[in-house]
Amino acid sequence: MGMLQTIGRVIGMIGTNCYLVFDEDTKEGVVIDPADNAPFILNWCKELSVTPVAVLLTHGHGDHISGIPGLLRAFRIPVYAGKEEGPLLADPSLNLSVNFGAPVSIKEVCGLEDNQEISLLGRSWQVIATPGHTSGSVCYYLKNEKILFSGDTLFCESYGRTDFPTGSSRALTHSIREKLFTLPEDVKVYPGHESETTIKHEKRYNPLSGYRGF
Repeated sequence: MGMLQTIGRVIGMIGTNCYLVFDEDTKEGVVIDPADNAPFILNWCKELSVTPVAVLLTHGHGDHISGIPGLLRAFRIPVYAGKEEGPLLADPSLNLSVNFGAPVSIKEVCGLEDNQEISLLGRSWQVIATPGHTSGSVCYYLKNEKILFSGDTLFCESYGRTDFPTGSSRALTHSIREKLFTLPEDVKVYPGHESETTIKHEKRYNPLSGYRGF
């Protein structure tokens, strides 16, 4: 087992962060939130000689899932998402993909439970259910590597919208304060949009931190 590499690319009209995480030795990889432009993602994998073995979804909005159909035509690999996200992933109106001109319905998904651990790339990935942006939003935490993929739950000095279907501002606040801010402060955060951050930085500067020596 080699070093784990994480590379992000901004894809699509809304500027979604799509991540390719792969083992340097085996060249097996995981695609996180394959946004629009499957040909780009496939070419990206080819350039790095990476073979995808799974897709991980932080949530089911169209700007995070539009690349899935093209990706699955090239690779027969499982798609993982929070178990509560199934109805939204299957419905182009709920997942907002109709707004992007190419409705997407994803029905074959491996539903994940809160605190479930899955083994990918020789590592353990902890699933953290973080409802709020959507009811089935999840984050993926690699404890040994100290990295978190937060999707649209937590951004650098910001957080996800809650005015879309199944969103809840109260749930989002609880997810961030009670679940994400309890992680070690040196955990690096890879969000669904904008720049990378850390738990320490967000506990001090995020509007939802309520920082008073948190």
